[in-house]
Amino acid sequence: MGAGKTTVGEVLAERWGVGFRDTDADVVAAEGRAIADIFVEDGEARFRALERAAVRTALAEHTGVLALGGGAVLDPDTRTLLADHVVVFLQVGLADAVQRVGLGSSRPLLLGGVRARIKALLDERTPLYTELATLVVPTDGREPAEVAAAIEARLEEDTRA
Repeated sequence: MGAGKTTVGEVLAERWGVGFRDTDADVVAAEGRAIADIFVEDGEARFRALERAAVRTALAEHTGVLALGGGAVLDPDTRTLLADHVVVFLQVGLADAVQRVGLGSSRPLLLGGVRARIKALLDERTPLYTELATLVVPTDGREPAEVAAAIEARLEEDTRA
C-alpha cells in the first residue's frame, strides 16, 4: 500500500510498449463498485475471493505489466501462480507509505489508525513479498520514473547474468 504499484506499472508498460492491467481495477469493473464498498457490504473474505479470481484470470490472459493489490499474496493459490512469473516487490517504508496513502485514508484495511495499520500490514506481508519476489526494489524517496528505471536496470543485469 503506497508503494506505487499502479503508477510504476503504468510507467513500465509505456516504456516497454505493452499493456498494463491492475487486478484491483478488474475487481472494481467486475463488481461495479469500489473496493471499500465491497469490504463494507460483503466483507473482506468476499473481496479476497474476487481478488483471487481476478489475479488468476489476469495471469492467464495478460502478457504485459500486471499490478496486484497488496493483499493478493495472502492467498496460497495466488502465491503458487506467481511462482512462474517475474515478481517485483516495490518495497516501501512506513514513513513513505503513510505520506503517500495519507492519514485520512478511506482504505478499508486502514480503519482505526492509519499509521498503526500500515505498520501491521507491512510487518505481516513483507516476508511474503520478499519470498515471492524475483526483484526487490526500494521506493522510498524515489519518483515513479526512478523506480521504473531501477527495475529495468535490475532486469537487464539478471538477463545478462
